[in-house]
Amino acid sequence: MMILKAKGLKKVYHSGNQVLSTQALNQVDLEIEEGSFTSIMGPSGSGKTTLLNILSGLSEPTEGEVIIQGKNLLGMNKDELACFRRKHLGYIFQDYNLLEGLTVSENIMLPRILEHGDVVAMREKVEYLMKLFSIEEIADKYHHNISGGQQQRCAIARALMNETSIVFADEPTGNLDSKSAKVVMKAFERANKEKKVSILMVTHDPYTASYGNRVIFIKDGRIEAELYRKDTQKEFFNQIMDNLAVLEGDSCEI
Repeated sequence: MMILKAKGLKKVYHSGNQVLSTQALNQVDLEIEEGSFTSIMGPSGSGKTTLLNILSGLSEPTEGEVIIQGKNLLGMNKDELACFRRKHLGYIFQDYNLLEGLTVSENIMLPRILEHGDVVAMREKVEYLMKLFSIEEIADKYHHNISGGQQQRCAIARALMNETSIVFADEPTGNLDSKSAKVVMKAFERANKEKKVSILMVTHDPYTASYGNRVIFIKDGRIEAELYRKDTQKEFFNQIMDNLAVLEGDSCEI
């Protein structure tokens, strides 16, 4: 079952006088299967983040449509879209976006608070998520007193606080060292396998991408290739590296 369908996505950025323009996306068609873990990779400026922002409703395309769970995002007004995103979508940023003045547990709880959820059910869900991502010991700490990896796991838990159908992540390990990045990716892996959450992630790191089961390679605003995981993570990583070499024009073929 497809949870997300995008058709004919085009994004053009104009300069102030409308004379100069940059085409960030060029007729992108994409389908995301429910329960999948998909990465988007490509060179700098290829349109990765633009695509993620349009698919998640943070930005509008110049042309095309995005349908999530049968709902056309472009057919919603501003308030309807904000409500739909809050209830059904999660977004994880590279810089965590945790709120100052709130503890870890309060940051995780925030989406349910905005929905005026039941207090008892809310606390039970927070406890479950903190245990799932092994951050229950820092529940009462503030984000400036915990590590980057712990902050990102808190952000992932917050993204799952409501009945999230799909999580969008933009370079979620970009600010982390390799050890913290591995812990965070294990958290994503658990969310995908245990909660059956669909994940769509932009990353420049092939090792991070190898945790998923599909990689989409984008270049110059177009999808150039796709790769599906069939074997071990190590073998998938090697396949990703080979595809990136070809995509970036660094193939050793003569």
